Amino acid sequence: MLDLQAHLIGNTIKLIPLQADHWSSLMQAASDPLIWQLHPEPLRYLPEVFQSVFAGGLKSGGAFLICDKLTDEVLGTTRYYDFDAKNKAVAIGYTFLVRSRWGGATNTELKQLMLAHTFAAVETVWFHVGENNLRSRRAVEKLGAIYQRTEQESASGQIRPTVFYALTKANWQQSVLNKD
Repeated sequence: MLDLQAHLIGNTIKLIPLQADHWSSLMQAASDPLIWQLHPEPLRYLPEVFQSVFAGGLKSGGAFLICDKLTDEVLGTTRYYDFDAKNKAVAIGYTFLVRSRWGGATNTELKQLMLAHTFAAVETVWFHVGENNLRSRRAVEKLGAIYQRTEQESASGQIRPTVFYALTKANWQQSVLNKD
């Protein structure tokens, strides 16, 4: 069984299960409009818009606060969702990072932590990305995820083109071996 609320600790970051008292620090991290520029919901920097994302994270039971391991600075959030025990699959998404962590190793470390934990219990990880969010699409492709299809409804039920990528345990392990 997959523990959706494990504490995950990497070399430079830690993932802490999201709690209600994380609201103000996470909202501060999310308040930069440039973070959301390519996102299908570009107004997420507004508290009244981000509140539903935060509430959804709490309700999901699989959301994390991403923090710097040494300073405890809040860097963003991510979550597991759509866990399917029967088909041994889960989705990873709703991820954002503060701009100071773009283009570096943080997103790769984040996803590798989550994937290593996940693939102990599942065979497939799904990523749902807004069709025009090229930054996120390239990031999941770098992990070895393979494009599967485009649907008009997002994971949150909104009508917008959403691209589905799948990463199997075997493909991920091969990708990791090729990098060593």
